[in-house]
Amino acid sequence: MTAARLLIVGPQGSGKGTQGVTIAQSLGVPAISTGDVFRAAVADGSELGRQVKAIIEAGNLVPDELTSAVVRERLSQPDAANGFLLDGYPRNIGQVGDLDAFLAERGEALEAVIELNVPREESIARISLRAQEQGRTDDTAEVIANRLAIYERETAPILDVYRERGIVDEIDGVGSLEEIGARIAAALAARGIVG
Repeated sequence: MTAARLLIVGPQGSGKGTQGVTIAQSLGVPAISTGDVFRAAVADGSELGRQVKAIIEAGNLVPDELTSAVVRERLSQPDAANGFLLDGYPRNIGQVGDLDAFLAERGEALEAVIELNVPREESIARISLRAQEQGRTDDTAEVIANRLAIYERETAPILDVYRERGIVDEIDGVGSLEEIGARIAAALAARGIVG
């Protein structure tokens, strides 16, 4: 098994959560989704969970300091020692710096960034369907539009940083789960990252 430190990026509804879990399983590394970590905090009903719930329900993003602290703690757990797949972090330039600093302390760096490209209309349709299927109250049309605008304004620019490092693989995110998964596996294999 190859140690792999990966990031998957794409707009909400691009399928990055589903693909991320599949990739992580094939590589034997944990898929670390900030969304899942935050939803767990909300379910706990802790003070942090209540803060996170109010922020998420407004369609806003949890502050960088809080997010970076949560991710650092998660990456310090033993199951992430030989690699990980991040989903939802870093989501802006400031968080790229936080992650770089944390990994540098450990003598590590990201090896690949998977960018799932999906047209905006497709993202909206997928999120709306997910909201109906899962009964998610945080997926209203207004919240979805706000999240996509935040992605385009804040998250998309991190890809330029990673492109300069030569580690971004652009993947067509439209098609069956298997087709998209095969595209990702081929791109990673070209970098010597195989499960």
